[in-house]
Amino acid sequence: MTKKVAIFLIIIIGIFTIAVSYRQKKTSTESAKEQKRVWQIKSIDTMKYSRDLTGEKLNDPTFDRTIEGQVKAIAQTGATHVALGTPYDERFIPFLNRWVQAARKYNLKVWFRGNFSGWEGWFGYKKDLTREGHLALMRQFINQNGDLFQNGDLFTPCPECENGGAGDPRHKGDVEGFRVFMVEEFQSANTEFRIIGKNVRTVSSMNYDVANLVMDEQTANAVGDLVVIDHYVKEPQKLASDIRKLSQKTQSKIMLGEFGAPIPDIHGKLTEEEQARWIDELLNLIQSQEEVIGLNYWVGFGGSTAIFNNDYSAKPAAEIVKKYYILPGLPNP
Repeated sequence: MTKKVAIFLIIIIGIFTIAVSYRQKKTSTESAKEQKRVWQIKSIDTMKYSRDLTGEKLNDPTFDRTIEGQVKAIAQTGATHVALGTPYDERFIPFLNRWVQAARKYNLKVWFRGNFSGWEGWFGYKKDLTREGHLALMRQFINQNGDLFQNGDLFTPCPECENGGAGDPRHKGDVEGFRVFMVEEFQSANTEFRIIGKNVRTVSSMNYDVANLVMDEQTANAVGDLVVIDHYVKEPQKLASDIRKLSQKTQSKIMLGEFGAPIPDIHGKLTEEEQARWIDELLNLIQSQEEVIGLNYWVGFGGSTAIFNNDYSAKPAAEIVKKYYILPGLPNP
């Protein structure tokens, strides 16, 4: 073998070795990314403050410090969205705007998860809002408050709609009427967002048992091939299993509109360390479920499931959420 041929063969072998090494590294990276999926929507809920204190803090400018402190803490977890439960009634728009402005300051999108007070009878309103009335108010709300919205926000017209209005289809027997209403709300909201020129995603939200009853493949398809469930169970494995079953039944993607622990009636009393372990186990399970495209932890502050203290410091559970919301080496969606 001549010297030139030997050199040529060495070069060829070297190129081949580099190519194989690159391919193996790429495959390994792709496998890691598949195992460590980054959800499209990573949200933390503020309902205990953005909704429950609406009437009390509506005209209290000092509450802005609380709003900013909470939103800042949520942003530091790597969340893409902050969920706001402020009612959509005109009277409460200034309060909602204060939360929205704080979200924008910290580069967060908003998941609007309020409702009209007359649907469930909030804040002294009569519980007399009909489905037709709800549709009309929703269209008006979007059309007249375009400045509240940004591209990439989420909008839920009627979270857990079964809790008000015409009632729960599990007890009223009006499954088809409930389905029709969900589709009408979805379509009407999307129409209004197109009119105001905002790319906001409309997502329905309901209790898991309601979703399991009313969301068939046809209905899920009519609301964007996405089912959003609020679901609290004792064992993380059951929640992951329920997600998989509902996705297979509806042939749709799933988002968790609400999840968290501990709910005392379900989980009993948990220490902060036990809460963190529960959340860690759940997020580790659903991280590998391709059907899950987003989630909203309920709640950041207030209540038994809170992951922050009142002074905005993080509980161990907040660090767990952050671990899954910020994955080193993987870009956010």
